[in-house]
Amino acid sequence: MAPIIDVADLHKTYAGAKSEAVAGVSFGVEEGEVFGLLGPNGAGKTTTIGTLTTRVRPSSGRVVVDGIDVVADPVAAKRVIAVVPQRPNLDRSLNALENLTFHGAYFGFSRRERRRRADELLAQLGLEGRGDDRVDNYSGGMAQRLIIARALMHDPRVLFLDEPTTGLDPQSRLFLWDQMEALKARGVTLLLTTHDMAEADRLCDRIAIVDHGKVIASDTPRGLRRVLPDAEGLELRLALAADPAASLRALGEVASEADGEDEWKVRIYGSDVAPGAAIAAAEAGGARLVDLRRIEGTLEDVFVHLTGRDLR
Repeated sequence: MAPIIDVADLHKTYAGAKSEAVAGVSFGVEEGEVFGLLGPNGAGKTTTIGTLTTRVRPSSGRVVVDGIDVVADPVAAKRVIAVVPQRPNLDRSLNALENLTFHGAYFGFSRRERRRRADELLAQLGLEGRGDDRVDNYSGGMAQRLIIARALMHDPRVLFLDEPTTGLDPQSRLFLWDQMEALKARGVTLLLTTHDMAEADRLCDRIAIVDHGKVIASDTPRGLRRVLPDAEGLELRLALAADPAASLRALGEVASEADGEDEWKVRIYGSDVAPGAAIAAAEAGGARLVDLRRIEGTLEDVFVHLTGRDLR
């Protein structure tokens, strides 16, 4: 089956710009997948999302969502997509219920169906009984939940979320993560942009990292970690007066450092290092095991490794 989002050789150059904002981006997203689009500020991801959501007209390339060419038929595309923007854009002259029902009216729902759908979503997003409240009286977390409820009013097949948890407290962030996972379980396709690497690691099935207008890496979160040198291995804390590294070098590349008096922290790099073999080798060298854990590079390590440390 064709991917529900299909981006092929996407280019965009803004008038007067010296370089392309998007310079040949291609990727596909499968139905029911959570797909992350990550990149530094100015990398091209905002323009890419703008094209996918019909706000930006590309210079060239093809963008198809649920079988609809978004450039040729943006009206049809808007019926199958929804957007949760980075900046709140609720109508603050209306209460929460009115924000939802007005949105439903744009998509031709009857008055009864709009009300039923709005009440259902308010309850789902933890806002039951708050429909008559003015949006100005909502906290940041409540307002973000209402924005998501509004996006879901017309039951979209694809939901775009642009840094949806930025600035939220931990409880609100965890609640929204649970809601995103529930949407995925229902078969909704999610495309997420975020600077929170823990969020991307937890939620995304696959991730594309964009920089300088191009996709520079794309894989599962675990697969992306493999681009790191020394990405996997074991870390042992050993009780021994002398450096125990020599007794462990047969197992792989070893790095060691003193970790207090008569204790050493030793890392053995490699995805196939067996804990039992490491313990046996350490004990054969006269060391006593204090602690052992498996090490794995983080998604943030991958991001910095690929895009660099320079500020944008």
